[in-house]
Amino acid sequence: MRTTGRIVILNGAPRSGKTSIARAMQDAAGEPWLNLGVDAVMAATPAGWLPGIGLRPGGERPDLEPLTEALYLALYDSVAAHARRGIDVVVDAGHHDAYSTPRRILPRVAAGLVGLDVLVVGVRCPIDEIVRRRAAAAPGAYAVDAGAAARWDAAVHDPGIYDLEVDTSSLSPEEAAVAILDRLRDGGATTAIDRLTGIGL
Repeated sequence: MRTTGRIVILNGAPRSGKTSIARAMQDAAGEPWLNLGVDAVMAATPAGWLPGIGLRPGGERPDLEPLTEALYLALYDSVAAHARRGIDVVVDAGHHDAYSTPRRILPRVAAGLVGLDVLVVGVRCPIDEIVRRRAAAAPGAYAVDAGAAARWDAAVHDPGIYDLEVDTSSLSPEEAAVAILDRLRDGGATTAIDRLTGIGL
């Protein structure tokens, strides 16, 4: 096991393919990657507090925003703690600041990861493909609305500071996972996490 684990943050809209990439990384890496992300936190959140960390852009639930903020900060405290124990962590998230009041969650969590080995990956997918995937999901799981999908996509990719971007309309989850793992192995500098600490969302 490594002295300090690596962290990969997959940031993209719902149904852009983040969870599938995380699973493919776990299958392809040949070493253990722990998936700590929005889905894991939402699965642990009581029904009365949902969507919790998955609160969508639009500021429609200001009563939940302090909880969303606390859950994100706690999640990344845990991510950092795992990495400091030598555990590799992949985080699937949909970061945005389109709440009723700015929360600056992304630069704040980035500040807590400075000094660790972090690769920030933008997971891109065309809106029409996201809508198709939403429609194919279990009934009621997602609103099949191109406008909502476009708002999510615009919000999560603002400011769009990444070390690597993958397009899941042209890459399978397995191919995207290989691209990410290859980027980690090439040892190139990663700068996104440092640049994110300075943004004023």
